[in-house]
Amino acid sequence: MLSFLAALPAGAQPAAVRDDARVLRLLGQMTLEEKISMVRGAQEAAATDQGQAGYLAGVPRLGIPPMRLADGPPGILTRLPSAAPTATMGLAATFSRDAARQNGMVIGMEARRLGIDVALEPFINVLRDISFGRGWNTYGEDPLLTGVMGAAQVHGIQGQGVMAQAKHFLGYDMTGYKSVLDPQTLHEVYLAPFAAVVDAGVSSIMCSYNLINGQFACGNKTLLDDILRGELGFKGFVTSDWAAAHKPEDINAGLDMEMPGLMPKGSPWLTITRSYFDGSPAPVEPLETSLTVLSKVFERSMPEEKQTATMTTGSSRGLVMHGQFPDNPAPENMAVALKKGTVDIRAIDRAVTRILGEMERFGYLDGKTHQPTGLAPDPRIAATIRKTSEQAAVLLKNDGGALPLKDADFADLALIGPGAGQVVALGINAEHSLGLLDQQHSVEQVLRERKAGKPGVRIRYAVGNDMTGVPVPAAQWRDSTGAGLDRYSDSGKTGRDAMLDFTVKAGNALPAGSLPRWKGVLQLPTSGDYGIYLQVLGANASLSIDGKEISHTSSLTGARHGDTVQPGQDNLLPTTDGLNNVRREVALTAGEHTIEVSTSDDTSRAPVQVRLAWVTPEAREANFREAVELGKKAGKVVIFAWARNKPLFELAGDQNAMIEQISAANPNTVVVLNTSLPVDMPWLPKVPAVLNMWWPGDQGGEATANVLQGLVSPAGRLPFTWARRLQDYPATDPRFPERGLRKDGEAVYSEGLDVGYRWFDRQQLSPLFAFGHGLSYSQFSYAGLKTKRRNDGGLDVSFRVTNTGKVLSDEVPQVYLGAPQVLPQDGKFALRALAGFDRLTLRPKESRQVVIRVPARQLQYWSEPSKGWRIATGAREVLVGRSALDLPLHQRINVEDKGALR
Repeated sequence: MLSFLAALPAGAQPAAVRDDARVLRLLGQMTLEEKISMVRGAQEAAATDQGQAGYLAGVPRLGIPPMRLADGPPGILTRLPSAAPTATMGLAATFSRDAARQNGMVIGMEARRLGIDVALEPFINVLRDISFGRGWNTYGEDPLLTGVMGAAQVHGIQGQGVMAQAKHFLGYDMTGYKSVLDPQTLHEVYLAPFAAVVDAGVSSIMCSYNLINGQFACGNKTLLDDILRGELGFKGFVTSDWAAAHKPEDINAGLDMEMPGLMPKGSPWLTITRSYFDGSPAPVEPLETSLTVLSKVFERSMPEEKQTATMTTGSSRGLVMHGQFPDNPAPENMAVALKKGTVDIRAIDRAVTRILGEMERFGYLDGKTHQPTGLAPDPRIAATIRKTSEQAAVLLKNDGGALPLKDADFADLALIGPGAGQVVALGINAEHSLGLLDQQHSVEQVLRERKAGKPGVRIRYAVGNDMTGVPVPAAQWRDSTGAGLDRYSDSGKTGRDAMLDFTVKAGNALPAGSLPRWKGVLQLPTSGDYGIYLQVLGANASLSIDGKEISHTSSLTGARHGDTVQPGQDNLLPTTDGLNNVRREVALTAGEHTIEVSTSDDTSRAPVQVRLAWVTPEAREANFREAVELGKKAGKVVIFAWARNKPLFELAGDQNAMIEQISAANPNTVVVLNTSLPVDMPWLPKVPAVLNMWWPGDQGGEATANVLQGLVSPAGRLPFTWARRLQDYPATDPRFPERGLRKDGEAVYSEGLDVGYRWFDRQQLSPLFAFGHGLSYSQFSYAGLKTKRRNDGGLDVSFRVTNTGKVLSDEVPQVYLGAPQVLPQDGKFALRALAGFDRLTLRPKESRQVVIRVPARQLQYWSEPSKGWRIATGAREVLVGRSALDLPLHQRINVEDKGALR
């Protein structure tokens, strides 16, 4: 497929050949203290700190520069706003190498602009358990798709002169923290994506929190040295996930860099991590985890997410940070280990050499590291994000041509849900960029502007669930001394305010650096569940009611991962005027309640905006009823629904009830989903069309409108199997409790190779939508399957695809390989597995001969008795089509060990 964007600007390309002699000369000039500064993170000076995830101090004396490391995926997270690309799962749904590469280029460009040297992505773990709190951040359930997309993204990032760090190595695919899996499954499923990025030349790999078959990943010599460096041939450096190192001896096992490393006194990270690679003689203090700090950093719940079926974003990270990992009872640092001889200086030298080698390769030793430019994002980035979101769109159902919208539909069109009036760009704030609000235009706005001035157009909007609310009115603030709230500073009481609404919108934002507190008495006329929303920008803030803290912003200065408050970090959406929005639902009785709001510095140096808003019980019910009544009466209705996996496998809040009520009365109901994981859809038989737009990033409004209007034909494909029931998945099947979350934290991968669609094949389960499924506004036919063995041992699978429909559209042909007819005794096989894919654009009636290369590795299996890869010989079936369950072309081949094919 041709690139959808003119070439983006290139950065400093990594060198093809590394100057190892230069690296060794530098190593020979370094003191022990300087070497240790190269293998463990530190805190950057406040004057230059960008709020990035990690920092390596370098050795200024020798011209070795510092390096900044920053999260996603996707995008780049620092203290400054940055572009929000399409969510990782949405990118996977494009099934496009070109889209992955272009998105990698966007990440690299934003890293350069923001002063970042190492992008902590791609996230190439496999979605084996949809209850895994970070499953939405993967490329789905298939190892080949994950590896291909991850490798293409690495090329895009590193082509901009920025190091990519693939994560998390290995088995970070579950809800527990002890991964138990057999060697064949490890090699064929979970190592496969990492092998792909190693072949792509990835600079760095992050080792994970969990144990793999009894050993911590970051101290697992079998994984890091024998497999990663030995079998896979990795030449870069290995960085620990933040707080995933457990002892200085981890460096002997192949860990090169500890993050976040040494933190200064007063840092909140000192409550959740220690530096074991520190070279000072001071002893390592035992870790005493602060749940208060953890909750401030990681708690971002919303009122709609009351029922939580499993541990959320924490998962294995939460367990380690909650101190549930068994750690050294008397922890020691690198200085002690060197003195005792449990670490040899040669191990440190190896680690430093690997890190310096990548710095030399990328030109960082020649001054090509990155500093913040102060410039706006390149304008071409928006076009990439929009195109990716369009390519990601998966049309799940489209009975009777309900989509695209016709001109007649705009005569009485209703748009319903907060995702219609704003862009659900992010879904979950979890270490990825938080977006640029000036780039985000809602579907309602886009459609109104496109239809402005045209006769016979009627577009109406109902929010259904108001996530912004209104400022708590002045009339509600009163105590025995009078109306309003008392305002305080460090010097004491400074005045009284009629209400708490200091914003740019109200024209009275407070000066940067002013950090007041307020205390007042709220008078409630009725009892009920109130939506109480703390809305802030330019500062951190917390809210207490009757002496109990109810909510707080999740930023914490010095806590890494972008430590300033940004819009959208604590809610599905920012407020409609662009503030961060911490929403809680609180049961309150009629009468008086004491309210306290305090603010603190977030280092943003921006004007301070603070508002306390609410949605009363009466307003909430009225919003719901207004949306339902509008939907029932409209000629055509498009409902926007969202999910964040809390509750698991469900739409949150009352969204199902709303869709049920509207679709029961109005057969012309279309549902647009913003979700990165499957959900139950009990209303599916009642609606003619369902379109999944994932979490589409900054350009989601334009992309969604383009697909709804038919300006773009959707052609995205599901990167996971969409089950009918939660219990149909291998890791949530109640017959196999060992596979999911258990009290002991152990997750046994007893499904083996049968991850995702492979499990559904094995169990003969019918999914709601198959892996690889996705409709379009056109139709396609397949014919003429031929298969040829390549000289490198792989296959060339050729066939003809014809667009038999009436519109220009992309198509995503997929090749699957069946198991050998006679199974070898030393290996297992999925019944069929994805072996190749492509994405192509065809005009109406256009035909194209397609050749998909199946790598030789797809014809092999890992033999544990032989400790190596072997060709699976004999009869096998090649299948080609549009999804794992729509495969019209079949051909039986006979594979011989010497490369022949009959």
